[in-house]
Order: sequence, then C-alpha cells, then structure tokens
Amino acid sequence: MIHTDDMDTDAVLDEALDYAQSEPIDAVCVASTSGQTGTKAAERFGGDLVVVGHSYGYDVANEQELAADHVETIEDAGGEVFTGPMVFSNLGSAIAQKEGFSSHELVADVLRLFGQGTKVAVECPLMACDAGLVDAGDRVLSIAGTGEGADTILVVEAVNSREFFDSRVLEVVAKPADAENLVWW
Repeated sequence: MIHTDDMDTDAVLDEALDYAQSEPIDAVCVASTSGQTGTKAAERFGGDLVVVGHSYGYDVANEQELAADHVETIEDAGGEVFTGPMVFSNLGSAIAQKEGFSSHELVADVLRLFGQGTKVAVECPLMACDAGLVDAGDRVLSIAGTGEGADTILVVEAVNSREFFDSRVLEVVAKPADAENLVWW
C-alpha cells in the first residue's frame, strides 16, 4: 500500500493512473466537490471516468457545489458526472439530527476509522452503480479524499446501494497512514 500522507492530489492521481494501466479495472470513479479534482482526473482518465459530486442543496439550499466549467471540462474529456444523494448521508443525516442516531451514520463512521477518503471511496461506486454509470460487479478504481483533493485509492467491487453488504474492497492501493491525516468528521 502506498502511504499518501506527503502526496498532493496530482501525485495521488498519477499513482491511480499507473495502477489503472497495469491492473484490470472496469471503471474509474473520483469524488469531487468543486470539480477541481474531477478535472485533474479527466486529464488522466478521459472517457473511462465517472466523477461523483454532492447533490444539489448539500451545503446550501438549491445550490450545486460542482462548478459548471469543471463539469464542461470533464464531459469534454469524455468523462461522466453524477450529482445526487450520498449513500451514507442525506436521509441518514436527517434522521440522526432528529433522533440522535442513524444506521447510515454508523456505517459511515466505521468506514471513517480507515480515513474519510476510505468512506467516500467506498460510497462513490455505490452511487455510480445506482445511477447506471458503472455496472454491478465492475472492478472500480475509486479515488477520494479528506476535505480537499485526493488521498485515497481503492479497488471496489461495485454493487447497487441496496446490496451494500455484497460490495467488497478488493484492494487498498493508497491511503493516508499517519493518525493525524485520518481526520474524523
């Protein structure tokens, strides 16, 4: 496993590209809030890429955080963009705010023990599969991060979110290893 503690997003994406060129994968997913990481990934992966962003209203009602110019760049490179509800958030967060607990939040928090990027890298292929952008059973190279940029690369067997427990993390290619970089949200 590659430790990404001292790597920037470009270096992490370069490692992901090296992996994709040497190992069998069916799809590439990258998490991107503003679209900046998605644009950098599109430069490397082109049409083999699905960029997963937050749903409209995630941070501010009726607003999309993914910038239109980044979406255009990703799509011009042949990549696809999906924005929609996060599997481990949205409804679960609403339940937790009202009731103080949600099983969605529990699953997310357990995955965060491996780092925020791990939680997101598991979540993105589920979302892409639900949207029909990757197929169930695909080996997905999933790239995500903690706060800003990319710091985690996993190979995940994609499934629809309703089949979550049939998903598998097949390989941990890269992630932070220092405790101070495993931020808890």
